[in-house]
Amino acid sequence: MIIVSYGGGTNSTAMLIECVKRGIEVDLILFADTGGQRPETYCYVEMFSKWLVDNGMPEIIAVKKVTRAQEILTLEDNCLQQKMLPSIAYGFKSCSHKYKIQPQDKYCNNNEKCKEGWKDGKLTKFIGYDADEEHRAKIPEDDKYKYQYPLVEWDMGRDECIETIKEAGLELPGKSACFFCPSSKPHEMRALQLQHPDLAARALKMEANAELTSIKGLGRNWAWRDLLATEDMFDDEYHSIEIACGCFDGG
Repeated sequence: MIIVSYGGGTNSTAMLIECVKRGIEVDLILFADTGGQRPETYCYVEMFSKWLVDNGMPEIIAVKKVTRAQEILTLEDNCLQQKMLPSIAYGFKSCSHKYKIQPQDKYCNNNEKCKEGWKDGKLTKFIGYDADEEHRAKIPEDDKYKYQYPLVEWDMGRDECIETIKEAGLELPGKSACFFCPSSKPHEMRALQLQHPDLAARALKMEANAELTSIKGLGRNWAWRDLLATEDMFDDEYHSIEIACGCFDGG
């Protein structure tokens, strides 16, 4: 049984298109929704899900973090409630475990098809790391899953992924990430402010609400509020710390 972890970005989109072209049967496609994606990402996921179904693939199923009281808890809500920022701002690898991996695992644990698949052994998860980032393709096999990296196996880097999407007649999805992601670059923050001022305001609200001691804001050693208030969005002081995001999907 093959499960695809779809991130909504260039890599995983190209991977699924190639699965269609190569006749690889996929059983389940899951999109972990943190509740903080940009509107264009949600639109793309909906469009691409229809394309997949039209081409003989399963639809994309969105899964979300659910509390014990069966309430949906977005990453934004959690940060506001806890007066904190996403964990990556504090130097942790990413926020993906709680809001991406866990919701997918919970869905599979309650899915009858997955339960049947486990009777025959481990399930296979396709992860969309491309050949240019082979160093990331090292998720250890566990009791339930073994992990496979088709783009690496097919020697497809970012350029090849882009070409695959274009050849399929589809638009490029762009970067898939939370609008308040601490790994955002200055030009991405400016674009957010211009295209979605309401989302930029929510990000600044999260930052202002957080009780911070060891960091200054969403930029870790600097605050978004300071950067968005300046004319020069590319000052060198705002590039002193590179924050790697584990959710990166070829943006």
